[in-house]
Amino acid sequence: MVAVGYTLMSEQTAPKQLVDYAVRAEHAGFDHAVVSDHFYPWLESQGHSPYAWSVLGAVAHATQRIDLMSFVTCPIRRYHPAVVAQKAATVGVLSDGRFTLGLGAGENLNEHVVGAWPHVRQRHEMFEEALQIIPPLLDGETLSYSGEYYDVPEAYLWDRPATRVPIAVAASGPTSCELAGSYADGLIATEPDPEVIALFDDAGGAGKPRYGQVAICYGPDEQECRRIVHDQFRWFGLGWKVNADLPGPEAFESATGFVREEDVAASIPCGPDLERHVAAFKRFVDAGFTHVALVQVGGASQPMFLDWAERELVPRLREL
Repeated sequence: MVAVGYTLMSEQTAPKQLVDYAVRAEHAGFDHAVVSDHFYPWLESQGHSPYAWSVLGAVAHATQRIDLMSFVTCPIRRYHPAVVAQKAATVGVLSDGRFTLGLGAGENLNEHVVGAWPHVRQRHEMFEEALQIIPPLLDGETLSYSGEYYDVPEAYLWDRPATRVPIAVAASGPTSCELAGSYADGLIATEPDPEVIALFDDAGGAGKPRYGQVAICYGPDEQECRRIVHDQFRWFGLGWKVNADLPGPEAFESATGFVREEDVAASIPCGPDLERHVAAFKRFVDAGFTHVALVQVGGASQPMFLDWAERELVPRLREL
């Protein structure tokens, strides 16, 4: 059975509300909750971007059962890899072992706040060094490391959960799948692409968890849902190469000026039709994902969505 997840979308929701929605998602029967780790929202209309790790600590304390995950944290610019390991271990303790550390090579949108955004080749080199630093620390080793980008003269994590925090790595092509297969305990992908899973399996990932994410917009009025999706999620179709390099919400506003409402609605199901939302989720199931987190687009609609998900959506997804 595929694990059904809920996305704590920090770009569209204030921190206290995120904690409340996590508690409600646990009550609604979701298996896991993932939280985005941004400094900026994609678009100004989303309106939020709290610090994900403070939210994770609060959610870990406020919930009892639901698994938690960063989706995803970039350990190459804003955060030093050793500090990421410490944060992950602490959330692992606070959650009694319910936390998975999701990692990715990041976006200019969030990382340029501390300096220039490196070239993609350099980013992958930095990311691999980070993946050489974080696992030994989570394993309880005293680490001394000297690389081209990072130095760790000596580091040891004094507080770790009884079970080591697992790591999942975001991947979309051969290079990132190779890193994920070599260093991670699971794969993260935002497209239901069986080829990515095959690349991950070939790189050593066979039998490991695969985490996906699917955006939907549930609501009684399909036209209003289409309007919300266009207003807040029209960046969605730009593609990773574009999304990774644009520097801020203003740039995303400019880059998406040509995107029509019908363009976004063609890829994100909108409205009250249960089976349309189930079909979007099922694409990930059919591609071989073991965990799929839903994004309900629109911060104001979360309470309505969670009530509906408890009554109708989660039970229906359990049938897949």
